[in-house]
Amino acid sequence: MITARPGLLRVAIREVVWIAHDRVALLLVIGIPLLAFTLLAATFSNAVIRDLRVDVVDQDRSQTSMIFVQAINAAPAVEVASRSSDLTGAMRAIRSGEAIATVYIPQDFERDILAGRRPQIVIFHNKQYYTPGNIASGGLQAAIAAAVATLPKDTGGSGTFTPGRLVVEQYVLTNPALNYVQFLLRAVLPMVLHVITAIAGGYAVGSEFGSRSLREWIDAAGGSPLAALVGKLAPYFGIFIVMMAVELGIIHSLFQIPFRGDPVLVGTAACLLIVAYLALGALLQLLVRNLALGLSLTGIVCSPAFGFAGVGFPILGMGTFGRAWGALLPLRWYIQILFDQAARGVPARDTAQPFMMLSILAVIFFGSAWLRLRTVARAPIAKAPEEIVREGPDQAGIVGAFSAEYGRVLRDRGVFGLVVLAPIIYGLLYPQPYLGQLLRKVPIAVVDNDTSDLSRSLIQMLDADEAIRIAARADTLAQAQAALARREVFGIVGIPAGTEREVLKGNSARLPAYVDSAYFLLYNRAVQGISEATGAVSADLIARGARSNGSLYRAALVKSAPVEILNQPLFNPTSGYGSYIVPAAFILILQQTLLMGAATLGGVAFEQGGPGARRRRGTAAAVLGQGLAHLVLALPGFALYLIVLPRVYGFTAVGRVPEMLALGIPFILAVSFMGQFVGAWFKRRETAVLLLIAISLPLFFLVGVSWPLEAIPDGLRIASRAFPSTSGIDGLVRLNQMGATLADVSTDWIRLWILATVYAVLAILTSWLVSMRGGADVTQS
Repeated sequence: MITARPGLLRVAIREVVWIAHDRVALLLVIGIPLLAFTLLAATFSNAVIRDLRVDVVDQDRSQTSMIFVQAINAAPAVEVASRSSDLTGAMRAIRSGEAIATVYIPQDFERDILAGRRPQIVIFHNKQYYTPGNIASGGLQAAIAAAVATLPKDTGGSGTFTPGRLVVEQYVLTNPALNYVQFLLRAVLPMVLHVITAIAGGYAVGSEFGSRSLREWIDAAGGSPLAALVGKLAPYFGIFIVMMAVELGIIHSLFQIPFRGDPVLVGTAACLLIVAYLALGALLQLLVRNLALGLSLTGIVCSPAFGFAGVGFPILGMGTFGRAWGALLPLRWYIQILFDQAARGVPARDTAQPFMMLSILAVIFFGSAWLRLRTVARAPIAKAPEEIVREGPDQAGIVGAFSAEYGRVLRDRGVFGLVVLAPIIYGLLYPQPYLGQLLRKVPIAVVDNDTSDLSRSLIQMLDADEAIRIAARADTLAQAQAALARREVFGIVGIPAGTEREVLKGNSARLPAYVDSAYFLLYNRAVQGISEATGAVSADLIARGARSNGSLYRAALVKSAPVEILNQPLFNPTSGYGSYIVPAAFILILQQTLLMGAATLGGVAFEQGGPGARRRRGTAAAVLGQGLAHLVLALPGFALYLIVLPRVYGFTAVGRVPEMLALGIPFILAVSFMGQFVGAWFKRRETAVLLLIAISLPLFFLVGVSWPLEAIPDGLRIASRAFPSTSGIDGLVRLNQMGATLADVSTDWIRLWILATVYAVLAILTSWLVSMRGGADVTQS
């Protein structure tokens, strides 16, 4: 019994008591965050990615080609999983997922090396699977370069003078081990927590318009809207501060990732983040005064925030809308503070601007929620009557269940929004950060201590490269490092005194390059641009040294590099980030919106008809008919995501419609039956959104598109197949973006039909079981 006097403390005690008695609230604020953290920690438990499967096409089969194959197999990042006889077989291996890359060694490879003809080795890597493909490509390049270094030094020699080369000495700042887990965990864990925080704030306030009493809430605060809002959100603030501490413990204790910055500044920023998203969730509920609608709006705002936060694809490459929308999201500024302090260790003054923006947003969201509550509290509306979906007499059979479910979705605003409208909104909003596709003109600084013709040529070549631009010409390395700390540049190229003299003497000249690896895409593009520019200048020096004689130039080139390594990306040849991330994300969005919609209908049925309605939804004919209705309703979104929007946004879309439908139908049915199975345990319509919306990001990393399957623990990889998205994303991306055939993805097709069958049976058995128990379930409060 609450004995405190009316005021902030009494409201807080009232909320704690409610949380303790509401199983959904407990799961939401404690169970779901811990589950998500555990899944992500397990997913990224292998920090070093090894043994990515590659294919080799060795058409020479000589002693020299065997040396290269052995070098590839000895590389830690890759393993030779298959040996194809030609490129056709190799492409089939990549399309089907048996390999992530292939290496082609041409016929007469050994003979051409001995004759000084500089033969080519070609690496074909799957760029549609961006991170695994890049890692495999890098591992293969290193292995082949090591094999080239073992070749006789006099091969292809001409006896002519060859100028020295420019050799880039790379110094990796922030994350010297290039630990991808260190980069991801710092961004992904706060992303999951911020969604749950906003949903929890919305649920706490929105429940007052439904199962609880707005009047009692205000009265408990003594009539003060400020005390009412602060008291209600205070328990959640305390809980999520603990969850933030758990998150930091996972990052810095479990994974032993170093913390380099100001802990007080980061802790304060974490508090502001939690306040901002609790207030945002509360504000949306106070604006619409409808729990289900408010939760849907919260999901639309928060779920795509990872893209707008500038982690995967940097803010630098976004268009106007992406930058503007991201600036309105507190997560965007918190991530910048976190990376600046925890990862980069920059001076606190250089984090002042994002800290100020985060503070302003927290104040705006909380102040707006308070002002809106003042308005609502002055003239509180009566509790909204439950939305009744009126139906005619029950119709027997599959056709009757189909008709009833189809009409039920169209008449229920919440479910219609999830199943029909949400895919359209996400289809327009989610791709916006990535529409720039390529990151261009990453700013770097140059410290030229040589001031020679060669250094000026190098600077011009650096500035002309598509990947980078010279944004600062510093006199000293310290000045350049200060510009890097302020995010004015993301890399530094030093040109030491005497560089031109060493090159003209025929010696290699070393150029130190300091590159910030806090954001991997910025790091990769900066390194790429620096390497391309220095390589072009070196090639020009060789050409000049050969006095424009083609044969002499060729001989000099062979002497410096007897084998040419070509790196050819497949399926996403322009390396577009949007072309990689969006098609896979679309399939996951389709699953999550339909899954929440189908599960919501289970809660609606119980609210309106109790165990009897649940039992009627659980007959075999009803489950199948409802699944068919969901299929018809989801197919427009399926066509939008796989046929229309890829062409609108310029993504690759080469799949044949009949084959995509052949895989899409069991995918949608499996999601529908899974939603019916899960929804059979729910007693309230909002439970589905509360408990399912936060699992999207962990599921995405379990598919293998963004994080290699070889790096995911076996048990977790097997368990992930229980979700249709694992097989659905893999199969549909291969069909639509990679031109695979249905035979290539037959394993995914079989798994989806098995899932559809299993979940249909579970939906029938669960409805019968729960009905026999009188409706008791995990959501009972």
